[in-house]
Amino acid sequence: MKTSWYREPWAWFVFILPCTAVVAGITTYIIANTNPDPLVVGDYYKTGKAINLQVAKVKKAQKLGMRFALKLENNELVLKPTGIEKSFPLINISFFHPTQEEKDFFLALTPDGNGYFRHTFDHTVSGKWKITLTPFENHWKIQDTISLPQNDYIDIVPDPIKAQ
Repeated sequence: MKTSWYREPWAWFVFILPCTAVVAGITTYIIANTNPDPLVVGDYYKTGKAINLQVAKVKKAQKLGMRFALKLENNELVLKPTGIEKSFPLINISFFHPTQEEKDFFLALTPDGNGYFRHTFDHTVSGKWKITLTPFENHWKIQDTISLPQNDYIDIVPDPIKAQ
């Protein structure tokens, strides 16, 4: 007695494996196209030259004696110069998240009456951040990796190794 092919369990077993592979392939294609990776830098030589320029800016900050102390407590960022006795009309601070580019942000701060730079956030800033401090003229630069929030001041000092 012959039965229909769709009533045989082995027929379904043979068909389920290729169908699973097709569904997995389509799912992989959709995931890859909705969340693309950032592109790799195309011109490595120019990038290398730019890194050398950044290291030179950090060395200049080191030579000038630039030092800062940073604290973030109760959503208030306080940055105070602790190195040379110089007033800065404007300090640019860039915050870069190590894994999520959409969380990166930039602040341009002016000093208060004490010479401190302050900013109050309307949201909580926490986690690991790579920060970059530059003056308005952009002739020196300090980079560091910090964890926020901090109850005590963190020393931000120029280090050419951290600029690479």
